[in-house]
Amino acid sequence: MGILTEKPKVTLRNYFQRPLDSSVAAARTCYSPRVIGTEEITEEQRSHIAALTFDAGHHTVYQHPHFEFGLENISRQFVWNFLHNYPFYNSEQSSQRFVRLDEIRAFVPPLDETGRQIYEEAVTRAWDSYRVLSDLLKKDTFEILSDIFKLHPTSSDKKKKKVKRDAEKKAIEVARYVIPIAAFTSMVHTISGITLHRLRRLMHSGDTPYETTQVIDEMVECVRKVDPAFFEKIGDAPLEIQQVPEFNFRSINFPPEAVGFVAVSRSAQASLREFDMELDGRVSKLVDYSPHAEHTVANALRYSLGVSRREMNDAMAIDAMLNPAKNRYRLDKLNLTYHAPLMKPLHHASYTFIKKISHTADSQDQRHRMVPGSRPMMMFTDTRQPDFITPRLIAANSRALEVYEQTLEFLWNSKNRLLDHGVPPEFALYLLPNAKALRFSESGSLLYLIHKWTMRTCFNAQDEIYEASMQELDQVRQVHPLLAKYLGPPCVVRVGQILPICSEGAHYCGVKVWERFPHVERRL
Repeated sequence: MGILTEKPKVTLRNYFQRPLDSSVAAARTCYSPRVIGTEEITEEQRSHIAALTFDAGHHTVYQHPHFEFGLENISRQFVWNFLHNYPFYNSEQSSQRFVRLDEIRAFVPPLDETGRQIYEEAVTRAWDSYRVLSDLLKKDTFEILSDIFKLHPTSSDKKKKKVKRDAEKKAIEVARYVIPIAAFTSMVHTISGITLHRLRRLMHSGDTPYETTQVIDEMVECVRKVDPAFFEKIGDAPLEIQQVPEFNFRSINFPPEAVGFVAVSRSAQASLREFDMELDGRVSKLVDYSPHAEHTVANALRYSLGVSRREMNDAMAIDAMLNPAKNRYRLDKLNLTYHAPLMKPLHHASYTFIKKISHTADSQDQRHRMVPGSRPMMMFTDTRQPDFITPRLIAANSRALEVYEQTLEFLWNSKNRLLDHGVPPEFALYLLPNAKALRFSESGSLLYLIHKWTMRTCFNAQDEIYEASMQELDQVRQVHPLLAKYLGPPCVVRVGQILPICSEGAHYCGVKVWERFPHVERRL
């Protein structure tokens, strides 16, 4: 089966009819006793006020118009590197965890005949291994789930079908680690007008400038058709590659005496060794935090409520915020914590972790946009030696492990062959697998981390993110036991307070996690 590769497909699904006029009307409202209507905007105002507000940096008026795009035939690498590597967007993306990849659909960069042959052979090999691993792992996942859900010969057909279906999903979830980051995905992606301007300005930055330019140009063109003035009256041209500050560091990675990409590999290898030494065998390590967080958070609540320490000590204040028996915000399905005055003091406790997870796990992790990370530029940090994460399920199956390691070695060798052939790193790196290890720092306030840890300590969470979140919670528990006392997955928060205990419905993991958390074994 050949590779199905197509140009990016961009459609504008929903949009503001007159985005520039909407922005100018918002700007005029600032200097008016009433709300200015879009229909009141004149050509003179469109030319004068639009440029004046944009050039002066008054960009909030351009946040009002929004654009909902449908994006297809875009790579996972592009999404991770560019579309999801900042907080101001909303996406609903096709899931590799739950959608079987039956067709070989991937981004293929512009390559000569030799380069394309190397590239396509590697992609095809990866997809073949994905199918083999999916079949090999199905038996293991079925046995584990059968034990968890106590499946036996007299069980109902409905229960047997459910366990079989869940086992297949778990198998492809793990098998996807061999799929290259060139793999296509599709999504609904919504951004504001000012964000589109910023993406256009930065489209030559990062690890995927060629693909990024293709997609962003199409997005801009879609909006131009709706309102040409939105880019004619305001905005700046894209930064050229030589103007992108990150590329000034090429002199470090490519010293004059070095030969091509080998220099990058040597420099990156030393950096990655330093990172792993500091990580000290963990998935995620707490490296910095607010030392007086418990007292600071308690004080902030007292100041907010006008309560003295005599009336509310630190333990009482923290209990009022985090104990679900006393604070119904912890139980609300709408996640009201970001809005509620009672919870805002939790902003004043901050934590920084260094972590090492796979490319595919980080694609999920980075969706927690209020816990930002300084993610690596892969063209500066890649090495010639394979550097990947091995899922536990694969490590426990000797035949699957053999297929896995041979496939990843083949992908790395193919990537190296492209580099040796003179292919730019930007294009060669698309062959790296989802399993590629990424190392970075990540920080957030306790308010935002609570949401992340609630979602990702659930047994239905992706395995690597689950492990990282459990380690993070354990380390916070050691330094701030009062703040960590009531943190855990939804079932732990809900037990004794609201029914059902598990919020996942038909997706219940089958384990009564709330009875032993955090001392629980996650088998699958």
